[in-house]
Amino acid sequence: MYEELRQVIAELTAPGQLFEISEVEVGGQRLRAWANVPGSLREVWLNSAGYGEADYLVYQDERWSYARAHEQVARIANWLRASGIERHDHVAIAMRNYPEWMLAYWAIVCTGAVPVGINAWWVAEELAYGLKDSGAKLLICDRERLQRFDEIRSGFPDLRVVTVRVDEVPAWADSWSSALAAEPKLPEVEIDPEDDACIFYTSGTTGHPKGAQLTHRGCANNLLSLMFVNMAQAMARDRAAGSGSPKPGQGQPGQMAAIVTTPLFHVTANNCLAQTMTLAGGKLVHMYKWDAAEALRIIEEERITNFTGVPAMTRELVSHPDYATRDVSSLSALGGGGAAFQPDLVDKVNRSGRGAEPAQGYGMTETCGIISASGGRYLSDKPGSTGLLMPIYEVKCIDASGNELPRGETGEICIRGAQVIKGYLNRPEATAESIVEGWFRTGDIGYIDEENFIYLVDRAKDMVIRGGENVYCSEIEVVLYKHGDVAECAVFSVPDDRLGEEVGAAVFPVQDTHPTPDELRAFCASHLAAYKVPRYLWILDAPLPRNANGKFVKRELQRSLHVSEAG
Repeated sequence: MYEELRQVIAELTAPGQLFEISEVEVGGQRLRAWANVPGSLREVWLNSAGYGEADYLVYQDERWSYARAHEQVARIANWLRASGIERHDHVAIAMRNYPEWMLAYWAIVCTGAVPVGINAWWVAEELAYGLKDSGAKLLICDRERLQRFDEIRSGFPDLRVVTVRVDEVPAWADSWSSALAAEPKLPEVEIDPEDDACIFYTSGTTGHPKGAQLTHRGCANNLLSLMFVNMAQAMARDRAAGSGSPKPGQGQPGQMAAIVTTPLFHVTANNCLAQTMTLAGGKLVHMYKWDAAEALRIIEEERITNFTGVPAMTRELVSHPDYATRDVSSLSALGGGGAAFQPDLVDKVNRSGRGAEPAQGYGMTETCGIISASGGRYLSDKPGSTGLLMPIYEVKCIDASGNELPRGETGEICIRGAQVIKGYLNRPEATAESIVEGWFRTGDIGYIDEENFIYLVDRAKDMVIRGGENVYCSEIEVVLYKHGDVAECAVFSVPDDRLGEEVGAAVFPVQDTHPTPDELRAFCASHLAAYKVPRYLWILDAPLPRNANGKFVKRELQRSLHVSEAG
């Protein structure tokens, strides 16, 4: 079946074909890109107007057609321009996954301004950091985020605020309805492919999140990468089965539909799901919060075709008692990204998917979306792989000294292509460290096989992946060290059946002090979002183990400590 896949890739990427590959000059580097990529995300949005009265956004008993969404996006964009928002200005969005998130996003993009995705779980202190670091000129937020902003409002006297789903709007803020009162006229603007399309924050190794600058070129190329991998694997599968080779654009009848399960301030939900569905005229159903039983009800009633979430969500779906009784026949794929799709889950979906095939993607904020992806028989055949490398990437593995390794040998994976971000906002040193001559160092340790499938075996970056959320250990360690009773601490991952990994911390206290795990957790919770607070916490009676260089040996801690002994 890999011979068929090679043939299909060669056909689809040939000159003059839909997925022809070209080269573009970006920052003095010649990078691979899709030749037929849209010029900007504004172009993607404008092209979706043709879907008219088809459902676009659904939330509980509320429904937006594409036509209604386009009218409202035009009104909001016009209001933004009238409020002084110009091209390149930063506009922060801080809310849960309401439909207004997408409407605000498209409106900001269509003015040439830059949406800044604020992590909805951030506490007031973290929110203040994000607003200051991004230099946002306007904040769009819901009730919970409005309350957090009110705690820090004195630090942002000139920041204009627009409220979403807030009953009592304070005198110092504007309501969403006031923005919708503007004339439905989309401002004219020229957008360069290398303009920032959005700023998404990714946890940093120095204690503060970094604002990744995703470009219009990168986001648009990601859309074609997703189209390509789905089409290529489907065509190769059908050809291997002898059922012919469907033409590009052919597929199942009816509208595509998906549930927005993961936060829209991440590339998984925004770039890989919402933008792809918008391009294809699909339907996006928003949930108030994740609940497997509610998701199964939505799948049945809204005829969901593609389920994308972190692997834990897929596991909960197929293990839920309602899965056997709900009509899930519309599902063609069960999968997602943000964390490894474990081999046993691939097998579980194959055995109990009721027609839906397993699927997964590997990507990063720094690549505007996917790097590799796999589904169906290809994921089943290589369940330990993250999937097929997108053809618009160059890839190499390097050793600790930066030397390139032969194909098949394990090292840090580095990629180069048009999807790589411009850099990190206000962080020239971090940008120069991560992107060298166009090559982005992923921090992931792995190898590439002879079929261009990527395998990950470890992470060079010190982080915990908790239910798809990247939690950098150093950020939590910085907070723990602020506590007066902590002499030494180390934060690391603890295996978890549901979330994949949980946050663990080992603390050696200052002499003659006796901090408790609950006390330290409460301290962390006052500075960090809840998902970063250590679930497992050990108070040690001896200093942390160190190596010859004086660094804490976290692997030794992970091996020696037991979850049952944690406080």
